[in-house]
Amino acid sequence: MCRHASWLGVPRTLASLIHEPVHGLLRQSYTPRLQRHGTINADGFGMGWYDAARAEPVRYRRTIPAWTDANLAGLARIARSGCMLAAVRSASAGMPVEETATAPFTDGSWLLSHNGRVAREAVRGLADDAESSCDSAWLAAAVFLRRRAGDSLGEAVAEIVTRAGLKDPRARLNLLACDGTSVAATAWGDTLFVRLDGHPLDGVFVASEPLDDLPGWQAVPDHTLVLASPDGVRVQPL
Repeated sequence: MCRHASWLGVPRTLASLIHEPVHGLLRQSYTPRLQRHGTINADGFGMGWYDAARAEPVRYRRTIPAWTDANLAGLARIARSGCMLAAVRSASAGMPVEETATAPFTDGSWLLSHNGRVAREAVRGLADDAESSCDSAWLAAAVFLRRRAGDSLGEAVAEIVTRAGLKDPRARLNLLACDGTSVAATAWGDTLFVRLDGHPLDGVFVASEPLDDLPGWQAVPDHTLVLASPDGVRVQPL
């Protein structure tokens, strides 16, 4: 399993997902509060964010525990964006621990993270190839294939999650994806939370579990798609 989080709204630093909140992703890497499978996320971490000077997102991935990277705190304080995603990884049994198996995965302007597990046989038929043999990489490749076919972010995520879930009823398919202007996430077998931030609204957090103890975190029902954009947040059943 893994933990992941995203922000969409006024620009802020990646530290607002990782280091600054009392239960940010750094702390979730060694003591998650709501993780149902596994107790530690020490098999790597990654983050991606968007910069106006680049057509594609910037990405930073490592295969070491987040708390052992001496450069992470400084980088997270400097990297700033209105759309960003970060994840810490607990590799499922039999899955490789390598950079190419570490979220976020990317294709064009899209970033994607997977919190869960799925039989590789359930997803290999949904994509032509993947950058790693791990189940998450194949899920990402399947979503990205839908992107290239013209699907929107939400359409692609929903299509692959429902198809993979039908092939593997025991799968846990919490996906978190963004394209620079919107975020799509699924709750399928594990926890997902949303919090609108600011009055007036500054933006929205979407995360596996609350990053802090502030009020406003809303649990997302299982088998649900969350779509966040500058127009607001929609939640719909899958």
